[in-house]
Amino acid sequence: MAHSAGTVLMTEGDYREQIIFFAVPVFIGALFQQMYNTVDSLIVGNYLGPDALAAVSSTGALTFLLVGFFWGFANGAGVVIARYIGARDETRTSRAVHTAMGIGLVCGVLMTVAGVLLSPVLLRFMQTPESVYANAKAYLTIYFGGSFFLVLYNVMVAIMQAAGDSRHPLIYLVISSLTNILLDIVFIAVFKMGVEGAALATILSECLSMLLCLQRLLRIKDTIRVDLRKIRFDGSCTQAIVRQGLPTAFQATVIDIGNILIQSYINSFGALAMAGIGAYTKVEGFCFLPVTSFSTAVTTFVSQNYGAGRMDRVRRGARFSIICVVVMIELIGVLMFVTAPQLVGAFSADPAVIAFGTGRARVCSLFYFTMGFCHLSSAILRGLDRPVVPTVIMMVCWCLVRVVSVLTIGQVWHRIDLAYWLYPITWMLSTVLFVVILSKELRKQVLTGNRR
Repeated sequence: MAHSAGTVLMTEGDYREQIIFFAVPVFIGALFQQMYNTVDSLIVGNYLGPDALAAVSSTGALTFLLVGFFWGFANGAGVVIARYIGARDETRTSRAVHTAMGIGLVCGVLMTVAGVLLSPVLLRFMQTPESVYANAKAYLTIYFGGSFFLVLYNVMVAIMQAAGDSRHPLIYLVISSLTNILLDIVFIAVFKMGVEGAALATILSECLSMLLCLQRLLRIKDTIRVDLRKIRFDGSCTQAIVRQGLPTAFQATVIDIGNILIQSYINSFGALAMAGIGAYTKVEGFCFLPVTSFSTAVTTFVSQNYGAGRMDRVRRGARFSIICVVVMIELIGVLMFVTAPQLVGAFSADPAVIAFGTGRARVCSLFYFTMGFCHLSSAILRGLDRPVVPTVIMMVCWCLVRVVSVLTIGQVWHRIDLAYWLYPITWMLSTVLFVVILSKELRKQVLTGNRR
């Protein structure tokens, strides 16, 4: 039901239709985002060679580490804003929006400084080969130099999505994605700028998408409208956003710390392993898009209905989303298992690169359903104002178990298979925990009708 010019209430009407109509634009947007990330690798791999591809691919864990941390605060802001919208509290909605913008400005500066300063140190920690190090450092320096735009973009998208608007973020992302592809071709293929060109194309396109979002929020006639003069830190809203965002940010960070350690383990097998597994990771990103889109949709849906006290809708929407994601992602996993050599081969014709990427795909792809269930469960619990629970589960299973395994088993059994199997094993472990906790939490909320 339309609430005002930019807000869509998800507390009434057909919950299945609302979740799907919200998730589809998010899916298409994520598809374009993944596409222009992949175009970087395709152009780099085919024009600049395996070493350059390894350099760009190996930076993924580091960019996810810092981007993921600040994304957690944006996500926390979105959850809080959606909850106020569901409760129809326009005053607190506006205060939360302007507090979120203030947090975004601060976080944008912090990410830029931290990214530029920490990149060389973390690349050395990851045992990045010398043949790759210079290109990886150059890519990261430019990327993080413009990361301020990415942080603000994520905050503004979170604000719009909290209001049930996933259409405008899609439009802006498509525009920036096409811009990125064009700039990739110009900078790398025409101007021969190397990996620096790929990084520059990315940050310029992110700046464009941020400006488009800002223009929308400045002009919209709605409670989520941004007035630059009103940007400040409201005490209660700041506390609520930090309470939601900090556990989510910490969750993303500890997972990525584990992935960085695994990436350093992969790096010890050389540039071909880095390129092959990096290429697989790009393809895997496309496979996970249904999970990303439904997670975003269900977080907004649950947050709004939790704010409105509609726990009956929360439970039905959560069940529907989990079924959709588990079925879709497993079908995609089967397709990945069959077509992995061809998909990885699109990034490099080197047989060793294809073999490494295919090996990872054949181990992980049939377990995608467990990964999908974990992400949906985490999104539901965040919407229920329980962000610490998924953080603890992910920290133990997706970080601690992986790190301990690499530092112990990996030292006596130095095989690439360990890096392959750590993912499905930890997915399965966390799935068991989420099944128990999520079912208990939903049952308790429905029985009591309490809002935390």
